[in-house]
Amino acid sequence: MGREENLVTLLRDRLRLHQGPAGRRLAGALTDLAQTGAITPGTRLPSERDLAQAVGLSRGTVAAAFNALCEEGLCERRQGSGTYVLGVPTFGGLLQGGAVLADLSTSVVPDPSHLAVPALLAGDLMRAPSGHGYDAMGDSRLRAVLAAAERGPHREILVTSGAQQGIDLAARVLLRPGDRVLVGDPAYGGALSVFRRAGAHAVPVDLAVPAAVEDALARHRPAAVFTLPVDNPTGRVSDLRHVAELAAAADVPLVEDRTLASLVHDGGPSPEPLALAHPYGTVTVGSLSKVLWGGLRVGWLTAPEPLLARLLEAKLDADLATSAVSQRLAVDLLDGDPVTPWLAELTRRRDHFTAALSARLPEWTWSRPQGGLSVWARLPGADTDRFAVAAREHGVAVAPGSLFSPDGRHRDRLRLSFALPPALLDQAVAALARTWTETGPPHRPDRDGLSPS
Repeated sequence: MGREENLVTLLRDRLRLHQGPAGRRLAGALTDLAQTGAITPGTRLPSERDLAQAVGLSRGTVAAAFNALCEEGLCERRQGSGTYVLGVPTFGGLLQGGAVLADLSTSVVPDPSHLAVPALLAGDLMRAPSGHGYDAMGDSRLRAVLAAAERGPHREILVTSGAQQGIDLAARVLLRPGDRVLVGDPAYGGALSVFRRAGAHAVPVDLAVPAAVEDALARHRPAAVFTLPVDNPTGRVSDLRHVAELAAAADVPLVEDRTLASLVHDGGPSPEPLALAHPYGTVTVGSLSKVLWGGLRVGWLTAPEPLLARLLEAKLDADLATSAVSQRLAVDLLDGDPVTPWLAELTRRRDHFTAALSARLPEWTWSRPQGGLSVWARLPGADTDRFAVAAREHGVAVAPGSLFSPDGRHRDRLRLSFALPPALLDQAVAALARTWTETGPPHRPDRDGLSPS
């Protein structure tokens, strides 16, 4: 089968997953394939006539889809040559964008300077319980510390190389190509990347509405539901117990990512683990990356025993064990209770950043983040994929909203991290204001009620 025949086969499959006018469905399917790497930058797309014939659409519909992709900067027409795919934003690309003055695109701890680093000798760091360091379940000392803090029904801890590996292991165990996964709307881009790689289809649902969840479970018959109690990208803190209850009643596994669960601002409580409501079908994911430092690459999973055994097998297939050195260091760092002062500092940075946004960019709107490390801002009338490119030219990296949707929506949104020191946040906001002045839409629609608050 030739390259164009492969493309047509993939397109037909993807077209089934998109709704709306045919041109929009085709544009969405092509965008999906570009974001997953099935179509690489520089690929020449089939001619309008050939593609129309192959997928059963009119030539005008194909032309409209190509035009839309060119307007969005995802493709370009070359005179006398055809239509070519350009580079498209990907979630993984946020960590590979090169040097900038201020990186607001990654919702991470910017550096480990908030930690009281223990005085450990190299020999101490390399002292693993097994001696050889291949402790598949993880360092027993770290697992004991994490188990003592675990609020769910499962106390057996499987240490992973960050939460991202935890989500990936859950996907390997629970999903098969073609399966559907219910996700929030918007959804965490890192999880969307994992589900795409597994060949699964993420279905966006308003998880805060029980009726919407119940309907989606019945209509899509998903293989899993993915949730976050502290949402990424919005910073919303939600009690999603009804999701767990409905998933349990439908016998659908749940993956709850609690990476941000301890980062609730203004003294608010962290929601209870959903495993309490769905104990026999919940994989709970945790991480130290947002409270200690991402460079440690230490996360963990809990799950009921039969499921945990399958997750351990997937972990052994993936990398045998998480770094013994990182785990040993994590134990000593946690002994100093770094979370409380870091959360207080993070709340201060949130307030500083949102005040600067209000002063310099009054037309942008957002809801005050209750937790996490980022603001989910709306730019009225803007295409944030294009704005992100322009902002980088001014030295600021931002994450466009399309990265947080399985079908490329939320194109008027940005996720903006407020984890940087205040001085850098001020410079970043000034650069964003300059970018907005230069590239913002010529008309300024009225606010839609999402006032900064």
